[in-house]
Amino acid sequence: METEHRVSTLELFFDLVFVFTITQLTVLLSDDLTLRGAGRVLLIFTVLYWMYGAYAYLTNQVPPDRPARRILILLAMSAFLVCALAVPTAFGDGGVAFGLGYFAVVVLHSVLYSQAYGRSVLWFALPNGMSALSVAAAGLFDGPAALGLWGLALVFQFATPVISRWAAAGGAEASAGTTMDDQLGGIGAAHFVERHGLLLIIVFGESVIAIGIGVGSLPLTFGIAGGAFLALAVGATLWWMYFVRDEGRAEHVFANTPTERRFKLALRAYYYAFIPMLLGIAGFSAGVKKSIGHLGEQLPAGPAFALAGGVACYLAGDVAFRLVLGIRPVRFRALAVVPVLATAAAGMRLGGAWQLTGLVLVLLASLTAEARSWGRTSSGETPAGVAPAEPEGSAGAAAGVTGSG
Repeated sequence: METEHRVSTLELFFDLVFVFTITQLTVLLSDDLTLRGAGRVLLIFTVLYWMYGAYAYLTNQVPPDRPARRILILLAMSAFLVCALAVPTAFGDGGVAFGLGYFAVVVLHSVLYSQAYGRSVLWFALPNGMSALSVAAAGLFDGPAALGLWGLALVFQFATPVISRWAAAGGAEASAGTTMDDQLGGIGAAHFVERHGLLLIIVFGESVIAIGIGVGSLPLTFGIAGGAFLALAVGATLWWMYFVRDEGRAEHVFANTPTERRFKLALRAYYYAFIPMLLGIAGFSAGVKKSIGHLGEQLPAGPAFALAGGVACYLAGDVAFRLVLGIRPVRFRALAVVPVLATAAAGMRLGGAWQLTGLVLVLLASLTAEARSWGRTSSGETPAGVAPAEPEGSAGAAAGVTGSG
């Protein structure tokens, strides 16, 4: 019988500080709606989200229920705040500050983890530290050299799970007789799923804030109020796609997955699949910020593609999330990606209001088709592509963790 704990208010406080980095990334993207800007946002967020995930896993294993742990978490929040403040200049004058703040995030994580698992933290602390030092070194250079060091940081990150699994296979032991394999697999399902769900809902708040920032001091006309409603409706449909059914089913899958397989499942579902979901919301928010005051006009390519690309990115991540966890059906959401991208043409030719309307209609059509599919399933008919409800927790989870290394 697993002993579960829920997400603490300190963890939620930590998430609020981390989400400020996403706010900064939204600002960075809205100021540079180009492929270069999008690439930089992707690099920065991928690096930062790796350590956010490390802290989510940490507090799942080592809850902040003691004063010393709480103080270390608060210090880590301060380090994340330094990173967030340096985001706008991470590829310029603020690069070194960003890297050193990130290095402090890594060190504090390792110190916290060592309280429960001793010297075994070195198997992931060292590559994480090398990743942080690569980011700090990138701040000393410009152009290809800086990008190369950022790429090296990602290599160290992606190597960390491989090194940890290698240590587990070699029988590396932690303190108190706990093996590395136990550490990699002992994820509490309820806490882990709840923690990431709370992060996602906070990030959804960015799209609401973007509406307010985009409107600014403009008079609240019927057109702006209607545009704000449409932007909120897009966010609401994206919220529906995850929280109405998938969050509960994800917890069920994790709870019914053997503990030694949960780490790999978590990595795929809540890191690789969540990156496009979170960045998709940030991209959509940047598009809203740039377009909400000009919805009656033809949009420039940047805001139009930010709106469409952000939603499409979220859908792609959501489809990957469902595939990893064996949640069906996925075809309706996958098929929606193409018409979502096509709404960019409506924004550029007809106006932003038409694009937002198109996004709402496409997303509602996808949800309606999915609901009808589930209606047929509940009446005894199992449509193609819909997995039976009960096997998802076992067979689906197994498929999610054995498909690749």
